[in-house]
Amino acid sequence: MIKGSVGTVTTQYYHHPSPLDLESGELLPSFTLAYETYGTLNREASNAILVCHALSGDAHAAGYRAGDDKPGWWDSVIGPGKAFDTDKYYVISSNVIGGCKGSTGPSSENPKTSEPYGTTFPVITIRDMVNAQKFLIEHLGINRLYAVAGGSMGGMQVLQWTVSWPDFASKAIVIAATAYSTPQQIAFNEVGRIAITSDPAWENGKYYHQKSSESNGPFRGLALARMVGHITYLSNESMHEKFGRALQDKDRIGYNFSTDFAVESYLHHQGDTFTQRFDANSYLYITKAIDYFDLTKDDSLAKGLAGVHAAFLVISVSSDWLYPPYQSQEIVSALTTNDREVRYSEIRSNFGHDAFLLESGQINYLISQFLRRTVVGDVMIKDVPTIEEGATTAVTARRLINLEVNHLPVLSGSDQLVGIVTSWDIAKAVARNFLWLDEIMSKDVITTVPDELIESAAKKMEEHSISALPVVDADQHLIGLITSDAISILIGRGNS
Repeated sequence: MIKGSVGTVTTQYYHHPSPLDLESGELLPSFTLAYETYGTLNREASNAILVCHALSGDAHAAGYRAGDDKPGWWDSVIGPGKAFDTDKYYVISSNVIGGCKGSTGPSSENPKTSEPYGTTFPVITIRDMVNAQKFLIEHLGINRLYAVAGGSMGGMQVLQWTVSWPDFASKAIVIAATAYSTPQQIAFNEVGRIAITSDPAWENGKYYHQKSSESNGPFRGLALARMVGHITYLSNESMHEKFGRALQDKDRIGYNFSTDFAVESYLHHQGDTFTQRFDANSYLYITKAIDYFDLTKDDSLAKGLAGVHAAFLVISVSSDWLYPPYQSQEIVSALTTNDREVRYSEIRSNFGHDAFLLESGQINYLISQFLRRTVVGDVMIKDVPTIEEGATTAVTARRLINLEVNHLPVLSGSDQLVGIVTSWDIAKAVARNFLWLDEIMSKDVITTVPDELIESAAKKMEEHSISALPVVDADQHLIGLITSDAISILIGRGNS
């Protein structure tokens, strides 16, 4: 299957003229959501998938807008043949309220004053973002989403969707996220907000009239906020690999306060470029929404998620220290307590939190197989080397060595599976002077069938401490083999 691009895309705008009731008790008089769609909505409007962006994201998730040389922020997983296959699904991406990429936020015009809202914009929450999105989805003629997906703050929106509207989405994909913000996460966000509000150019959020080619508002504070935030998106391993202690455009340290190290230059670049595409007030509002996010009820996440109905895929990143794997595992535990369908995988990556955007191979596989579950028959080895019962251990050993395999199914004269022998069995045969295959092979063979889910096959291997499963048909004829190594490569370290 060719994995392609959705091509050239156009951002659209949904205008909601009525007030939006906010969680704070305030009203947003009206709002606009910028959004993009990819693929075609089917006649039943049953193939729609909403993808939700992280803190600094926008509606442009895939393809290319006219004049752009870079694709959307999740182009690696959206398009023909990709996880969110636009030949099958109708994918929607919108910019959250509070944002600055076409949706109503603090930089938008207040209809009452004809001036930018600034800090008169009401404080919004993740729940408010989701409620606004629901109006957009209904406007598009969709009464039920096939799936809702997102990473980081996008994952928070996914969780909120399943709590606020339990029957509106069949599947939920939560990546590198949390069900509540911890003190450490709040602390990092507060440092970023203080960096912005301490910049004299912030002017209590009323800097828009000063923004020009000569003045960009509180760009120093916003750049510093981005630098701090960006550190949390990386891992110690990735920073070592990318930068080490390399110097920037010099042969030796300067013994002054200029930029010495490559990592310093990188952070300055990240901060400076961020100020050219993001609004400082939006940073304040969105990070506050993240801080307020908490789906626990009576200090119990299980209680908070008791009413959800969607089937879940929860993915964490091994090196993510912003939203570490234990927080994803808490979500899984809460869902399991409520007997909800959930699959969990921890992808192995040194990229840190940003892996949900960078590890396209693992993410594509996990999502596509969740949306279209894989069975053993899809991935089994079909041309399986075998050996006939009655062979000697010497013949068996030579066959294992010559074929460079660790498992040999043992077949009867009628080609039915009667056992399996491994290289470990051969080692035992040598130690005990066994001459015949029948003396060492495992006769009570645990098997699988082509229609069994690979997650179920993996669990069977784990429960029986075996590394391969012969695949048989209804008559016990061998038709394939699946190994634990093959499964682990495909699905990572996880459970279902």
